Amino acid sequence: MHARPPTIVRLEDDREFAVDAGDTLLSAALRAGVGFPHECCAGGCGACRFELLDGSVQDLWPDAPGLSARDRARGRKLACQSRPLEGCKVKVRTAAEYVPPVRPARRRLTLEGTTDLTGDLREFRFRASDPAHFRAGQFALLSLEGIDRPRAYSMSNLPNDDGSWQFIIRRVPGGRGSTFLFDGLRPGDSVNVDGPYGGAWFREESQRDIICIAGGSGLAPALSIARAASASGNVRRIHFFYGARTPADVCGEAQLAQLEGYPDRIAYRVAVSEPDAEWRGTTGFIHELVEAEFGSRLAEFDFYFAGPPPMVTAVQEMLAVRHLVPHGQIHFDRFF
Repeated sequence: MHARPPTIVRLEDDREFAVDAGDTLLSAALRAGVGFPHECCAGGCGACRFELLDGSVQDLWPDAPGLSARDRARGRKLACQSRPLEGCKVKVRTAAEYVPPVRPARRRLTLEGTTDLTGDLREFRFRASDPAHFRAGQFALLSLEGIDRPRAYSMSNLPNDDGSWQFIIRRVPGGRGSTFLFDGLRPGDSVNVDGPYGGAWFREESQRDIICIAGGSGLAPALSIARAASASGNVRRIHFFYGARTPADVCGEAQLAQLEGYPDRIAYRVAVSEPDAEWRGTTGFIHELVEAEFGSRLAEFDFYFAGPPPMVTAVQEMLAVRHLVPHGQIHFDRFF
């Protein structure tokens, strides 16, 4: 039996790229080096909206929250949830900033071990047979047995030639993906991974000091950024802020303490939004602590932040609206 030839997708400017069987329109575009707008790659953000001018696509998630009712009424679709059924022509505004620094690829990962960081955060350590090429701060899509759609998880380690892929994942109550990983996966088991993806990767060429802000499993990309900055040989300071819901959720400092430059060049701060009677640290939301500590100086820094959408939105508003931090200094991932 002959393999089905790839489907061709054409842009308005007549550029074309091929979509292999099983690929989404977005993944294929990025594999081809096309600067297709994207953020979460999982149907939540809506950044990869496009208009289908000709042809047909399979909608992998008809109710994806990344599309509003107005988007649907206008016939817009999500590239990360669209699989071409035939040759297509699409309308989208591509941009150089979305061209992937490392083109995503599929590979098989084998679980080597895990470590619990808190009651609901666990580090998963996988190994591949080929080098782990990505940029610090990026994420990958894990396809899990019996789960309908891939799940996006950020790498917490550094790119390496040893094939090591490490993820810090939060157990989501009732979440099928995290339940499978926490309860169904054992050392020696394998999963399929596709990546890297994401634009919130470490910009080594900058000379500005760094502020990392993380909440929940946003710890993973923030640690990867801090590790890359520490290893870069640059003398920039790294200010690492972690927002926890309760004192039991506080984590991250033990990993930072292993880095060269801690605590002199690498500083750790934490805020708890729902403290108990014994908590003696800072109380409140993490963006409030960042603003209180740096105030009018915020535009002097490069920012990398990741976490739940409310946290990311609050940080964006603080930086871009209240303190007019330039767009090029703000890099983030929203964890839907």
